[in-house]
Amino acid sequence: MAHCNTIFHQMVKLIPRHVFSKLDKEHGTGRSPRSFTRWNQFVTLIFMQLTSRVSLRDGVDSLKARFSSLYHVGTRSVARSTFSDANNKRPASFYEEVFKTMYQRCTPIAPKHKFKFKNKLYTLDATVITLCLSLFPWASFRRSKGAVKLHTLLDHAGYLPAFVSISEGKRHEVTVARALHLPKGSIVAIDRGYTAYSWLCHLTETGVFFVTRQKRNHLYRVLERRPVNKKQGLTSDQSIMLNAGSYPYPIRRIGYRDATTKKHYVFLTNNFKLSAKTIADIYKERWQIETFFRWIKQNLKIKSFIGNSANALMTQIYVALLTYLLLCYFKYLSRIGIGLTALLRLLQINLFRRCTVQELLEPPSTKTTINCIYNQLSLAIT
Repeated sequence: MAHCNTIFHQMVKLIPRHVFSKLDKEHGTGRSPRSFTRWNQFVTLIFMQLTSRVSLRDGVDSLKARFSSLYHVGTRSVARSTFSDANNKRPASFYEEVFKTMYQRCTPIAPKHKFKFKNKLYTLDATVITLCLSLFPWASFRRSKGAVKLHTLLDHAGYLPAFVSISEGKRHEVTVARALHLPKGSIVAIDRGYTAYSWLCHLTETGVFFVTRQKRNHLYRVLERRPVNKKQGLTSDQSIMLNAGSYPYPIRRIGYRDATTKKHYVFLTNNFKLSAKTIADIYKERWQIETFFRWIKQNLKIKSFIGNSANALMTQIYVALLTYLLLCYFKYLSRIGIGLTALLRLLQINLFRRCTVQELLEPPSTKTTINCIYNQLSLAIT
């Protein structure tokens, strides 16, 4: 039988060690660690995410229980105090750079988005992660509640997070959006919270298309009306001019009534080439970012934290998103047809099993199973 490393080793080696070491040198603190290296910290954090450890003590003790399997991963067991100090003091910006590097590795093999056009399609949104104000006094959000915001740009090619920013809970979404540099010709779907005319004007001038919903208090005048196919749920397709000096360009206004909910929507876009139905479908596809937020909150550890400092919290969130990208990359390379949730559950119970990915994912054939049962019956009879 050929020698195989553990499934855990096969996962963490998806991030090349030479790339990891290069980033470690660029984002180092200027002081070399005595024994607990950045790689040791990363492996421990990834292990806690994959196995859903609930606390720092739980994670460290569980990893110690697998001491014999840590050699090939290139790490070692660690004391709780050492691990806690590393999370508090080592800059979380390092894991942000590793996250960006992992996204670049995922994009070439990720499946394309479901639309026929070739433009890149993104969705921009933010979700609030609530915190206990007494444990996180630096994250003041409400009078008796703390929170941080996770701003995410979701790439619909594989539904991968292309950009992530963690800010205080009170920070407005548009403030983060202004710092984004989207590729020319791309399409970004946004909700009404991002309706800032100066930013929409900047997107238009840089060749980026947007799709959003119209606010009720928008004032405009109609420049042109185009015929629509009412069987598709479309109610209008117009070129309008907004009564807002900060957006001086014509804009497209599309009305759509959902056949299931009977709710009427009005969309605004600066794209005049795609069909009206495609524009409506693009905004409907925006819901995928809500699915992404729900998945990471339910399956990864970003709601309970192993450190109370801002750096420890950001480190844990970036490693959680790195875990998501590793799962996606693992799935794309394996070319398996199961969802991420099923893949995560499968890995959790086989993390230190020594086998190939094919052996892990392919169940034994029916013929082999029948032969095993027949042999067992034969032995029982004799």
